[in-house]
Amino acid sequence: MKILVIGGGGREHALVWKLKQSPSVDALYCAPGNAGIKDLAECVDIASNDISGLLSFALQEKIDLTVVGPEEPLTLGIVDTFEKNGLRIFGPSSKGAILEGSKVFTKDFLAKYQIPTARYASFSKRGAAKKFVKEIGLPCVVKADGLAAGKGVLIAQTQQEADQAIDLIMKDKAFGAAGRQVVVEEFLRGEEASFIAFTDGTTVLPLPSSQDHKAIFEGDQGPNTGGMGAYSPAPVVTEALSKRVMDEVMLPTVRGMAAEGRPYKGMLYAGLMIDGDRLNVLEFNCRFGDPECQPLLMRLNNDLVDILNAAIDGTLNTITLDIDPRPTICVVMASEGYPGSYVTGKTITGLNKAASIPDVQVFHAGTQSKGKQIVNSGGRVLGITAIGDDIRAAIERAYEGVAAITWPGCYYRRDIGHRALARLQEKSRAIVGIVMGSDSDLPVMRAAAEFLDSVGIPFEMTVTSAHRTPEHAGTYARTARERGLKIIIAGAGMAAHLAGVMAAHTTIPVIGVPLDASSLNGLDALLSTVQMPPGIPVATMGIGKAGAKNAAVLAVRILALGDDGLHDQLIHHAEAMAAQVAEKNRSLQY
Repeated sequence: MKILVIGGGGREHALVWKLKQSPSVDALYCAPGNAGIKDLAECVDIASNDISGLLSFALQEKIDLTVVGPEEPLTLGIVDTFEKNGLRIFGPSSKGAILEGSKVFTKDFLAKYQIPTARYASFSKRGAAKKFVKEIGLPCVVKADGLAAGKGVLIAQTQQEADQAIDLIMKDKAFGAAGRQVVVEEFLRGEEASFIAFTDGTTVLPLPSSQDHKAIFEGDQGPNTGGMGAYSPAPVVTEALSKRVMDEVMLPTVRGMAAEGRPYKGMLYAGLMIDGDRLNVLEFNCRFGDPECQPLLMRLNNDLVDILNAAIDGTLNTITLDIDPRPTICVVMASEGYPGSYVTGKTITGLNKAASIPDVQVFHAGTQSKGKQIVNSGGRVLGITAIGDDIRAAIERAYEGVAAITWPGCYYRRDIGHRALARLQEKSRAIVGIVMGSDSDLPVMRAAAEFLDSVGIPFEMTVTSAHRTPEHAGTYARTARERGLKIIIAGAGMAAHLAGVMAAHTTIPVIGVPLDASSLNGLDALLSTVQMPPGIPVATMGIGKAGAKNAAVLAVRILALGDDGLHDQLIHHAEAMAAQVAEKNRSLQY
């Protein structure tokens, strides 16, 4: 099979790298390619927007499959042109690519099909746009309608900034024809994520979530770029949220486009803003993201050719994605000055050293060969991509690769993946406190710890006494919430005042576990725990290990009220208990 990849950036290098692994590929071409791609494919000097030139080459070489990387040729109708000439090509038609080609169309489409998105209005006159800013409030977002290489989105904090953004797009034509119209929309707060899927017009086959870093400076500051790095998966997209994205965004979009007479095949990329349970579509792209493509393809174990052919043939329902569970990250190395003006032609060193690092791939974006040297030829130059057992390991490996490479004026962000690391740190913070009156209670209270551990709830265990260390017990309870605890499980025997002391000094839920520590077999502790004075509530469990485990189960049920993932784990736990009973019942039949 002969395959042609269109484009010359990091995304296209990753596509070529992945396609090269397919046993069905006999010859691989890339137009125009770059200095890294030429080691894997034959680079053809045809621009990605030269539709007629690309068509002539594909017909002459009898190309079996063409894969389109960038958005411009898609919006120019390359898929329509190739298909009219009997060529197989992966990507949406020009009617489908309008989802990226026109923000006005997309916002109207989202509103029509009730797909969640920010409040907005579109304008062809600057005065009306500026007036709407006052109506919608600040901050706000101003977007050029057409393609602007990922840079036509401006955030305005003040009316003056909004007016300047509108003038920049519509009057100064900073983004050319893309600025004939603008969209002004409300500013959404939250965390962005990328949700990218293959589709054949009916079936939607999602890849893992990912997250781009668009701003040029660390801490997500400064002007937008085409992307300074990305990683997968994005922890903000939980399993439950992923299902919502499919049900509320991806499937309605594919069905809506079909209803509009714009059947959509190819990559469907939804840029999302997530704020707790609130989900909104920021934008659609009609191709793989760049740099999201790089870490996503590193996790994909399938033969990419099989997936692309199934999408073209309308048989994606026969494909199951095989995804490496390990996280991946891509760090973009750019030319100094990007996204503004920058100097090219600088010799890059250390490429071989970086490529020799285990689990690291160096994807070229803006490079070209100059004699025996490789030089920078664009703003985004390289994408150092790595896989690791966890996100921290992947980040460390990628930056090890970055450290091996240099050229005069190279620039990169040093905080790619920072949101994932923050969530990892947050996840490791204890949210349940297990306290007991004596270390002799540990064997019993460990039953609570084991259940919490089985469902991934971080916890801490502490010995404190309502009688021997009352000041410490009170301080522990008073500071529990500010330290991140959401529930306290308190186990004690005999007088068992520990749970009551906890409840009296905090507003978070307290679950008491009576322990057998006297000749009364724990009944005294049970009565003491139950009989709290009015206004000092303690949820009381049974005595001993069973009570300790139930305390943990109840804690998880409380936490699951705001966490669909925990809810699912509780369902699995209930199913496992039912299966155990069934198994015991079967054993009695023999």
